[in-house]
Amino acid sequence: QLQLVESGGGLVQPGGSLRLSCAMSGSYPAYYAVGWFRQFPGKEREGILCISDSGISSIHDDSVKGRFTTSRDNAKSIVYLQMNNLKPEDTAIYYCAGKSGTYASRSYCPASLTPSDFGYWGQGTQVTVFS
Repeated sequence: QLQLVESGGGLVQPGGSLRLSCAMSGSYPAYYAVGWFRQFPGKEREGILCISDSGISSIHDDSVKGRFTTSRDNAKSIVYLQMNNLKPEDTAIYYCAGKSGTYASRSYCPASLTPSDFGYWGQGTQVTVFS
């Protein structure tokens, strides 16, 4: 089992930056790929980035290319989402999630980032970008 807790959300002006943290605990957190998702009001969760157990990241949403990056510190069991040049359309609830699967399959990011591939979820953190 894996537990995840996000932090770092808040209010920011356009062009600003935030860094979200996803603290993991439980059984061998370092062996899980972690996906970042966001949910707009009235919409389903969308995958934006993923990072494998070894730190290889992939972007799954073109709107965040060049602005958002993800990294992890396995010694601390924390995954980060660095968000730069934030825009009002980035306003959403942001979630981190641990991938489901076998010992081997849960370590790498899927080709398509869908919520159903991730069985362990944090509570989410609100990010609001306002003028």
